[in-house]
Amino acid sequence: MSADWTSWPAPAKLNLFLHIVGRRADGYHLLQTIFQLLDWGDVVRLRVREDGDLVRAGDQVGMIEQDLCLRAANALRQRTGCRAGADIVLKKRLPVGGGLGGGSSDAATVLVALNEVWDTGLGLDELVQVGVPLGADVAVFVRGETAWAEGIGERLTPISLPGRDYVVLDPRVAVSTASLFQASELTRNTPPTTISGYLSGNGFGAGNAFEPVACARYPQVAAARDWLAQFGRARLTGSGGCVFIEADSALRAEEIVSLCPPGFAAHRARGVLKSPLLGALQDYRSTHR
Repeated sequence: MSADWTSWPAPAKLNLFLHIVGRRADGYHLLQTIFQLLDWGDVVRLRVREDGDLVRAGDQVGMIEQDLCLRAANALRQRTGCRAGADIVLKKRLPVGGGLGGGSSDAATVLVALNEVWDTGLGLDELVQVGVPLGADVAVFVRGETAWAEGIGERLTPISLPGRDYVVLDPRVAVSTASLFQASELTRNTPPTTISGYLSGNGFGAGNAFEPVACARYPQVAAARDWLAQFGRARLTGSGGCVFIEADSALRAEEIVSLCPPGFAAHRARGVLKSPLLGALQDYRSTHR
């Protein structure tokens, strides 16, 4: 096997808003959202194996993330016919069930990184096709740009937003995405908006369709939102448990993080237009090509 380990970021995302605007005939929900990528997330370490084995080693993570990393690697091999293997180590920072996209981001990073180190040569569109069956959010992490999303989350339009600092508060409870999607009280018929309409203020105040359901079913999520709301407009991200606010500056974000009460975990993160994974890809190519 190769002795060279490489390290690849798997960034978090925030949903700045999230509306459900309908359902497809197959039952999938149709969404509108903005995926804001962050400079904070998990880290995937890889080492190529010549024996063809795929091995997860050196970490202790939830089965969902573990399965997604291996499924991503297997999906890439099935698509390309590659016979190489890999050691995969995942350093988890993002909470499972937090709505930050951790599992999807891990899978996307495995796809992008192994496509490079295995030299399988797939383009972005092809990698998205490989990744979407693993989760609709995989697409935004593969493409690596903050984006407006529609469909089931796979139809992406890059969007330029001012750089902002965020405080993300983790209530330390894993929210079941499936249970929220199945909730009878979930609002599924919000009128669609447009990018220009949202940015011009038509979407100002737009919230997250999952927030009232998550707060009603998980008191710890409601408590996290209520605590964070004293510092700004607190919102749920995705269909998970984490809530967030925009901060006036990195310093103010750090001040709020320092006040985090027992039972929660608080993090400061910076919104970025381009994923740090793209930077890692460029760095790898500059030293290996």
